[in-house]
Amino acid sequence: MITLYDLINLIKLILLLLIIIITAAYLSFIERRLLALVQNRYGPNRVGPYGTLQVVADMIKMLLKEDWTPKFSNKYLFNIAPIISFIYIIPIFLIIPITASKFLSKLNIGVLLFLALSGISIYPIILASWASNNKYAMLGAIRAVAQVVSYELFLGLSIMGVVVKSKSFNLIDIVASQQHLWNIIPQFLGFINFFIASLAICHRHPFDHPESEQELVSGYHIEYSGVKFSLFFIGEYISMIASSAMIVTLFLGSGYGPLLPSCLWFILKLMLCIILFILIRASLIRPKYDHIIKFSWLVCLPISLINLLLTAFVCLLSK
Repeated sequence: MITLYDLINLIKLILLLLIIIITAAYLSFIERRLLALVQNRYGPNRVGPYGTLQVVADMIKMLLKEDWTPKFSNKYLFNIAPIISFIYIIPIFLIIPITASKFLSKLNIGVLLFLALSGISIYPIILASWASNNKYAMLGAIRAVAQVVSYELFLGLSIMGVVVKSKSFNLIDIVASQQHLWNIIPQFLGFINFFIASLAICHRHPFDHPESEQELVSGYHIEYSGVKFSLFFIGEYISMIASSAMIVTLFLGSGYGPLLPSCLWFILKLMLCIILFILIRASLIRPKYDHIIKFSWLVCLPISLINLLLTAFVCLLSK
């Protein structure tokens, strides 16, 4: 029998899902406007006041496009890959706390859950490329596999310093440990590494080689159109929101801050991280793919290990 408590939790989950999807959809408009501002042009400004209804126009366009499935594809995997890409990271929002006392769900292995869900990101790409039976799609998947496997290692290592400092895998305990000092100060090397790894796993510029238009036409989703393509598109923005929320939780003290309410602090920090993700696209050139892989193993790996060893050494001395 469904109780009132279960009903309230269900309503919270539905509202959270709607907020995430709507925010991810509008991030495409925000990104285009920010990039236009940096590049001294207008951006989308025709549909609705200040172009705010551009997302609605794009949604109508996607829904009306032909939802084509190639005859030479594996139809089952071809259809399921964009769905996995859209939903795999959403559960992480359930365990992200705003403060040590404001959270939806308490999980003692929250950090491990985030790492596990990040690892799933590669599967929809592999499924989409293999099911498409297209050489460009397969090349994009090969790049994505090598890139995600490389940077996912440093994503985990960069968090370990925070885990050692807070002595817990629970995100609520990690947030509580930052009540007086945010982790970005003692764990600055870990923060830099985590941010770079997040860019790579979300395939954000300059780590967008798996879908680079100049070389691979559109990479692993070259055969997708209509609603299926929009699921990949919005899924990338959901991943960016999730990574930004984890940065805020692990390194920026979550909702802790002076004067303003905790929820407002959390939203402001989240917006700052997302804007940083977007502005990097407007600021940096795309390096060669072999340079990306070399950077991960020759720069990120030593920084991650040094940060972890220094954190462990300081924690031992403080006992």
